[in-house]
Amino acid sequence: MVLRLSELSINSDRCCRPAAFYFSIFSPPQKNLLLVIPRETIDKIFQTAQIDEVIGEFVTLKRAGSNLKAKSPFSDERTPSFMVSPSKQIWKCFSSGKGGNVVTFLMEHEHFSYVEALKWLAAKYNIEIREDRELTAEELSLSNERENLSVINEFANKTFIDKLHNSDEGKEIGLSYFAERGFREDIIAKFQLGYCPERGESFTDFAVGKGYKVEFLEKSGLTKVNEGRRFDFFRGRVMFPVHSISGKVLGFGGRTLKKEAKVAKYFNSPETILYKKSDILYGLFFSKNAIIKRDRCLLVEGYTDVISLHQSGIENVVASSGTSLTTGQINLIKRYTDNITILYDGDAAGIRASFRGIDLILEQGMNVRVVLFPDGDDPDSYAKKHSSSEVEEYISSASKDFIVFKSDVLLKEADNDPVKKAGLIRDIVQSVSLIPDPIKRQVFIRECASAFDMDEQVLTGEMTKIRVEKSRKAGQRFAEAEASVSNEVAAETQVKPVLSKLYPHEYDLIRILLNYGLFEIKTKEKIVEADGSVKENDVSLSVIELVVFELEKDKIEFDNPVLRKMYNEILKGLAEDALYGENFFSTHPDGEISSVCAEMISRRHELSPNWWDQQKVRVNREVDNLDRAVMEAIYSLKETHLNLKITGIRNDIQLLNSGVSDENHEEVMLLMARQRDLERIKLLFSEKLGRTIV
Repeated sequence: MVLRLSELSINSDRCCRPAAFYFSIFSPPQKNLLLVIPRETIDKIFQTAQIDEVIGEFVTLKRAGSNLKAKSPFSDERTPSFMVSPSKQIWKCFSSGKGGNVVTFLMEHEHFSYVEALKWLAAKYNIEIREDRELTAEELSLSNERENLSVINEFANKTFIDKLHNSDEGKEIGLSYFAERGFREDIIAKFQLGYCPERGESFTDFAVGKGYKVEFLEKSGLTKVNEGRRFDFFRGRVMFPVHSISGKVLGFGGRTLKKEAKVAKYFNSPETILYKKSDILYGLFFSKNAIIKRDRCLLVEGYTDVISLHQSGIENVVASSGTSLTTGQINLIKRYTDNITILYDGDAAGIRASFRGIDLILEQGMNVRVVLFPDGDDPDSYAKKHSSSEVEEYISSASKDFIVFKSDVLLKEADNDPVKKAGLIRDIVQSVSLIPDPIKRQVFIRECASAFDMDEQVLTGEMTKIRVEKSRKAGQRFAEAEASVSNEVAAETQVKPVLSKLYPHEYDLIRILLNYGLFEIKTKEKIVEADGSVKENDVSLSVIELVVFELEKDKIEFDNPVLRKMYNEILKGLAEDALYGENFFSTHPDGEISSVCAEMISRRHELSPNWWDQQKVRVNREVDNLDRAVMEAIYSLKETHLNLKITGIRNDIQLLNSGVSDENHEEVMLLMARQRDLERIKLLFSEKLGRTIV
């Protein structure tokens, strides 16, 4: 038996995609064509539903750092142990051991079936769903397209980063530009900024040479094809990757460095299955924790505004990327806070156009304030001229609530014209009428009456008329949504698996795969040849690939049914060129899987960054020694399998020794030889783990 023991080094800041040579060990998975609700609809429900808002309808939640806490709704307790993480969209009840996503909460608390929970959420958020049917060939094609585009975007992002830092053109043009903008190296690395070479088809040729199809390069918007000629869409531009909430690259923004008037300053990726500008906020992946911590989101217009404010230490900021604010973008922010402050550069036309966005924010029950920067300044330029504390002080002191802001703007336009003034008052009352909270509405109406020296009852009457008319039009739509909720409640009996000695080791390995599976490991693989010579290969692969390779090599199977299902999903993902992490499993339709995932990725106690930021005390984290953690998890599981086999052999020997025949004696000798082999392998595993066996 040849053992391959890998010497590992790790770069935990990078993620990698599947390495092709590992796929040959997997057989293609069987597609399950029967789908109760289309996957894209399920995805939309999960993306729209806000776990704190849903659970808040059943449990009184209180802020606890970046999370929310409450007393368990599933057990009688004095100290709150029920935790909700808005950033991870999961919940965990430490007293009962239950946990999961927004759907599994409804299944546990309201005893809904999976489909009933989805229907309840769809009705709450006005999402149309289609009933049971088979997935069409077209939908299967779209699913495959989604995965292909995701892989290509990740490849392109790495390529653009490499060109920025490791090519003469990238350093002379791209890095020089970022340096002129005052961006530090750590900020450039944090936002994964890159450069696409000027030569027309440089990136496309490189991608095709790596095996990527022009068809998907074109669909992603990275490559354009015109009359048989192909060229790079972003050629000669510095690149700003746009990330999903989980950090996946969805698309790109590219800024030209040329001065020609005819050349558009920014190009953005076209709309794709992955990249939908109306549902994306630039910088949210990097800002969500700060938004939760500060309980406020700063909204700016462009990429560099976000980056400059981050560099100044103000991280609770996102950008609409030049598009008008949409309901989808507002709902993304609402996951983390109810408070939005919009930062403007003083452009009158842009401010006037922003009113619709403010109305959308109010309609979602959120609180909105507005900051105007001095003439000639935008958030980017102001942040470069002032310290972090000065920027924060200006934002705090210059912010106005939406009524004062809107009144100031519209009064200038009215210019003492009584007809225009009546129109602007009606416009402001229209905005107030959108606020769901009746107390807030009345407070703002009182402020309006005071600001414009009007009778409060007149404004209240006007607001009432507006709301009644709106309710009449929306009544039918709300009734249909209500009727779509199923009245049948089916309690599903869940049988807890009997835990074996393998369970803690299997659990730990799956936990590592969920939390760190996409991290890249660089491996020197030693292979002992038949003639005794040792050959070394340099391999760069993901944690998922390393674990799967090690387990498949020794034919290790998972004993626990739920963990086995999760591992099989990982195998299927690899066979389809996809690496499945915590986001895939936390929204998995199998309630057992999503519940176990929530348990694995939840943290009851989080290490404070103040240990290093303020005290300069370095706290050891698992990710800092990930290579050790991965190998220990792998070999601990293998060692436990060996121990079980050795115990089984010993029992067989004891049973056979109770007999006296020569045949039994020969079989005992064979079993003892097998036991010695396994004991030797166990010693090798122990050496790998640094343990001493007595």
